[in-house]
Amino acid sequence: MTNLPRGWAQATVGEIADLTDGPFGSNLKTAHYTETGPRVIRLQNIGDGVFRDEHAHVDQARYERLIKHAVRPSDIVAASLGESVPRACLIPGWLGSAIVKADCIRVRAHEGIDPGFLMWMLNSPPVRAQAASSIKGVGRPRLGLGGLRNLTVPVPPDKEQRRILAAIEEQLSRLDSGHRLLRRALVNIGRLRSAILMEAFAGDWPLEPLASITDPERPVRYGILMPKEHVEDGILYVRVKDYPRGKIEVKGLRRTSAEIADKYRRSTLRSGDVLLAIRGTYGRVAIVPDELEAGNITQDTARIAPLPHMDARFLATYLVSEQAQRYFRRVARGVAVKGLNIGDLRTMPIPVPPLGEQRRIVARTERELSIADAMTAETDRAVLRSGSLRRAILGAAFVGRLVAQDPDDEPASALIRRITAARAREPNDPRKRRKAHV
Repeated sequence: MTNLPRGWAQATVGEIADLTDGPFGSNLKTAHYTETGPRVIRLQNIGDGVFRDEHAHVDQARYERLIKHAVRPSDIVAASLGESVPRACLIPGWLGSAIVKADCIRVRAHEGIDPGFLMWMLNSPPVRAQAASSIKGVGRPRLGLGGLRNLTVPVPPDKEQRRILAAIEEQLSRLDSGHRLLRRALVNIGRLRSAILMEAFAGDWPLEPLASITDPERPVRYGILMPKEHVEDGILYVRVKDYPRGKIEVKGLRRTSAEIADKYRRSTLRSGDVLLAIRGTYGRVAIVPDELEAGNITQDTARIAPLPHMDARFLATYLVSEQAQRYFRRVARGVAVKGLNIGDLRTMPIPVPPLGEQRRIVARTERELSIADAMTAETDRAVLRSGSLRRAILGAAFVGRLVAQDPDDEPASALIRRITAARAREPNDPRKRRKAHV
């Protein structure tokens, strides 16, 4: 925070704003929440510059007991817990009565400090980087009230703050519009993929149960229940998380002991087997590569060993089609975690064109899907670039590179002196001071 632009000054957040965190301990617990009443601002309400309308309420009596933690429109609320602190947003005008919860900090800017400007500054890369050095804890990284209060920030003249805020909002509005279009494009590409697969399997072919097109000596079955700890020279095994995009990530696979693998030798893998996720993220599919010959799977995956008249790529492609996924959704069972029963898989109807036609369908479908994949990859790159642009806009804003400076603006040092003087005149009685700021 050195080499400030002309007319700017340095200050801590605690020097330019009043900070209050939420009540801790028994003052506010989940058991106190009600269906209606004043709102409770929690971490899930705080986005990067966006207030998320997630609901939690307390009754009026508890709200009045915790009134010193109340917020009002244009207050800033900042997260003091998590990786991206001090993530912050403004309290919207429509919210009504509300208090902050523990791990949320109310930041109320002093006169001359624009709340929107300060909110975006707290979300900026330089302040985030500075906050990272003050975070305590590993499992629950926390900045805390003192950490936020002591962050050093650059302060422009008040008129320049408003010019910067207007420029940020204009640039981010354009960026957000583009981001929404990219997200819509990804949805449309997903629909295109579904249409390609629907068309591929729209033929009038005989249907056979999955069990009848698999090797009778290697029927459809799941694998190891408890692989236990990793064994460095053990047997490779595949989990559902190991094939997130239809390809097994062999380098990241774990190994189980030969003894455990031998107990589940009936689910041993061979090159060309088809794997199907059957629990949790059911419906995910992959083909076993040569490197996994004699490997195994866990209980969340089913191994399918197609007979020679069934092309493995055709079967794998069909299993990710909307026709197959619709079947999976219909037969899936469970409440907290849904899954597919092996019996339902074995009776699943599979279209069986002649082998030559299977291969032509796969070749055509893979060509068309490769185009959709390229479109997805390019759109994903654009989404990542939009995130980089967002950080660049905020980074430029708070080093004086986003808007032109006006030499006639009153320097920020004078503004900070006025704030300091005004704070010195505030009541010394903490109860009066709280009352003055609610």
